[in-house]
Amino acid sequence: MGDVFDYVIVGGGSAGCVVAARLSEDPGATVCLLEAGGPDRSVLIHAPAGIAAILPTRLCNWAYETVPQTGLNGRRGYQPRGKTLGGSSSINAMIYTRGHRRDYDHWASLGNPGWAYEEVLPYFRKAENNETHTDDPYHGVGGPLNVAELRSPSAMDEVFIAAAGQLQIPHNPDFNGERQFGAGRFQVTHRDGERCSAARAYLTPNLGRPNLAVVTRAAASRLLFEGRRAVGVRYRVGGEEREVRARREVVVSAGAFGSPQLLLLSGIGPAEALRRHGLEVVHDLPGVGGNLQDHPDYIHSYRTRPDTETFGYSLPGAVRVLRAALEWRRSRTGFITTNYAEAGAFLCSMPGLDVPDLQLHFVVGIVDDHNRKLHLGHGYSCHVTLLRPKSRGSVTLATADPRAAPLIDPNFLGEEEDMAGMVRGFRLQHQILAAPAFDPYRGRALHPVDPADEEAVRDAIRSRADTIYHPVGTCRMGPETDPLAVVDARLRVRGIDGLRVVDASIMPTLIGGNTNAPVIMIGEKAADMIRADA
Repeated sequence: MGDVFDYVIVGGGSAGCVVAARLSEDPGATVCLLEAGGPDRSVLIHAPAGIAAILPTRLCNWAYETVPQTGLNGRRGYQPRGKTLGGSSSINAMIYTRGHRRDYDHWASLGNPGWAYEEVLPYFRKAENNETHTDDPYHGVGGPLNVAELRSPSAMDEVFIAAAGQLQIPHNPDFNGERQFGAGRFQVTHRDGERCSAARAYLTPNLGRPNLAVVTRAAASRLLFEGRRAVGVRYRVGGEEREVRARREVVVSAGAFGSPQLLLLSGIGPAEALRRHGLEVVHDLPGVGGNLQDHPDYIHSYRTRPDTETFGYSLPGAVRVLRAALEWRRSRTGFITTNYAEAGAFLCSMPGLDVPDLQLHFVVGIVDDHNRKLHLGHGYSCHVTLLRPKSRGSVTLATADPRAAPLIDPNFLGEEEDMAGMVRGFRLQHQILAAPAFDPYRGRALHPVDPADEEAVRDAIRSRADTIYHPVGTCRMGPETDPLAVVDARLRVRGIDGLRVVDASIMPTLIGGNTNAPVIMIGEKAADMIRADA
């Protein structure tokens, strides 16, 4: 198809796959998708348990680090992001949650018409093929993204749910239904015992379309302009510089780190910061790279016996994994279908809250520093996540070299209110793990802390908390009256024609849950808006 298309999409992650697939449904429109990573062929992607091998490495992963975080005792946080077709949906824990309805009503109240819950719910349903909730006003059937129960869940999940029940936390079989509060197993983006990433759902079935070109290992270096109109993208394949042109629009879907970085490299952003790196100012847009939000997270881990249904480094564990690998190869069932974070809960940290402000992820294995610190033996872990932190950070350029990683500063625990929320979450998490249901299984805590000792709890959080992998907000959506808004409610970059941003970076505020399902919804809604505007 040459080097001129109707639409050029930068980034083959969750949103980019959706937009490319939907726009190429029109045989009269040509679409080019550029992805910096390679194809999604690895068995470590398609076998759900492969996540354990991917997260601590650079395999299919940008594996970013933050700048030193004052709120984390000067530590650098870990920031994994997918670098392959499917983006982070190809390396994440596959949890399907949407957040609370009030998250989207809040977006609309900030001056973003069309983004209230009742207006985005049709796009969640359009994307979804839910195997369980087949006749439900909150769920869809027939969409590309397959949502299912875990095929072979661990018996330890029921222990966690029972422990929550002993604290009067009700069982919730559907965190995406009428109510979010409660404890239960997560639904996951699986199909037939394999990961159903955005690439597998949207892109793979449509690679044969003659009007869709997918270019992998193509790292975008800057956008091309004619005056104030975006007309194309310069990118690298190996050591070769290439250009691709867009007749209608360029869509940037490079994620909460990659999208602001590309805009800045292209001369769109705070003028003073651009000049400091010797970049020509195409458009002074102060909000680019600001408003970074992420979910801070703390993990409790306990050792347990090797005969429990948990992952661990032991001879019995190795035998179990080998048998499970053979079972998965034969029937796509067994332990290899786990997403590790199998169960969880949405909780209120104090009385009087009517919207959960905490999320728990119960993991059937020991997790220490994103699995970068390994321990012999077996165990289980529980994450506690603060859902709506007040702290705001930034993504800025380290240099004008597009091959350099950006400077990522989430400003974790920069606001005292966030630390207070984490302390309440730490104590509630500890209560659940100390409940009688865990008594037959609970061994020694990996990092014991007295929850009654306020200073010890705070020190533990500063010493071991980090991200739960949900960065958003760096190209935030907002009205014309918002001086730091980067895109409008139709995701068009303010002051530039022919350019949109479609990914997690447009979220004005964090949602109360895992972010992959909302990003896919954003892709679905954006595709409709792009077609309508065309």
